[in-house]
Amino acid sequence: MSLVFYEKSHRYKLDGKWVPGVTTLIKGGLPAPALMYWSARAVAEWVADNEAGVEQLRTMGRGPMVQALKETPWQKRDEAGAKGTDVHALAEQIVHGVEVEVPEHLEGYVQSCVSFMDQWQPSPLVVERPLANRTHWWAGKPDIFASLPDDRIILFDYKTSASGIWPETAFQLSAYSHAEFFVADDGTEQPIPAVDLCAAVWLRPDGYDVIPVKADDETYKEFRHIAFVSKAAARAKGDQRTPGYVGAPLEPPIYRGDAA
Repeated sequence: MSLVFYEKSHRYKLDGKWVPGVTTLIKGGLPAPALMYWSARAVAEWVADNEAGVEQLRTMGRGPMVQALKETPWQKRDEAGAKGTDVHALAEQIVHGVEVEVPEHLEGYVQSCVSFMDQWQPSPLVVERPLANRTHWWAGKPDIFASLPDDRIILFDYKTSASGIWPETAFQLSAYSHAEFFVADDGTEQPIPAVDLCAAVWLRPDGYDVIPVKADDETYKEFRHIAFVSKAAARAKGDQRTPGYVGAPLEPPIYRGDAA
């Protein structure tokens, strides 16, 4: 198989070589100043809401307390990521008509997903299959290419963030829609469907919205610039998976006058 997706590490190999994922490139190449403020707020909210927990941390000493508080934002991030992963897995089964058992804390999201499918009636064309672009060297795994009753073909991407749809979703879906192939169930490379529209499906416990995003050639060109910056940043940090500039230390030059 030419393109392999490793579920545990969420990494890809294309033609036997590591290839960066679309979301990794966007995170590495697009500034996210809001993340700094979100991290600070996450710690502040935890301290404000957990008086007993704070007192318990104090008994551990300053160093362990600081270390524990530093982990608070990433715990919240991982919990949100796990929720999104679980909802995506359930949505994949639901679109194929599989009966699923839904954990109580996900019932609202899944009901919203069912409502979306009942009202939009997407017929799946490609669901959760890895795809790639050899020319620009990236890979990814979109949620669903589907045809609608009005014959439009739409690339849908499910989002479960409480804060809504982030602008970088346009770069993500523009990349997916410009893939050169996807890997079918039998391991063969197949052309991706030509889409009429890309849209994010914002699933919430209280409902859903379908929000179209700009994913044209201009947006894809912008994604490629972001990917270039991301790869350069990876090289600067010494990422061994990306060709870099690290070499043996240089010796100072010997000038003619030094020989005398």
